[in-house]
Amino acid sequence: MVDQSLLDILVCPETKQPLRVADVALLERVNGSLRKGTLTNRGGQRLATPVEAGLVRSDGAVLYPVRDDIPIMLIDESIPLSQMQ
Repeated sequence: MVDQSLLDILVCPETKQPLRVADVALLERVNGSLRKGTLTNRGGQRLATPVEAGLVRSDGAVLYPVRDDIPIMLIDESIPLSQMQ
């Protein structure tokens, strides 16, 4: 997962809000929506690969995926959590 010293300096590139590590329950909800085929990123791409880790913006609205221990901090790659059921 993301090193704590890196997490301490990372912020959302859009709002500059702090980030926290996504918990297991949230990742299960995200992947449940992904399996239903209803999950898209902010760039409009439907997601097909399970999200194993992520960083959540402090307002809880957006998740930035972490792939191979690297946070993907691009706005278009972020996942709006409001679309989950």
